[in-house]
Amino acid sequence: MQIITHSPEQTEQAGADFAKTLKPGDVVTLDGDLGAGKTAFARGVLRGLGYPGRVTSPTFAIANEYSAPDGTVVHFDLYRILDEEALFELGFEEYLDGTRILLIEWSGNAGGLLPAHHKSVRLTYGEQPDDRLLEIEEIHETTEL
Repeated sequence: MQIITHSPEQTEQAGADFAKTLKPGDVVTLDGDLGAGKTAFARGVLRGLGYPGRVTSPTFAIANEYSAPDGTVVHFDLYRILDEEALFELGFEEYLDGTRILLIEWSGNAGGLLPAHHKSVRLTYGEQPDDRLLEIEEIHETTEL
């Protein structure tokens, strides 16, 4: 699915709409260039799940956890993570227990730790400064023996 937004507020609304498809155990990757709207989309997801408080980027904290009426959400920013070992040290794999919704910015830095089935949101710049193209898909990777 593709969505074009024309402002940060529309990107947040797209996140709120997307939140209706989420349930505990879902893992959502948020990828795109710096400033592409990953945190705005995540903020919208949290609003859509009923979280009324402030939502900030977890760039320096690595992870922010939110208790929303529709479930616990953990928002990761892996920009500063250099390898899987650093994620093991943070206890990342414990978050994959199926009890929370995970939003993961810069998911490429998670290496092989992402589950084979997850939702992907890719945000790219559009033609105008505030335009964003959101590409949303379900990922079903298979492993070969």
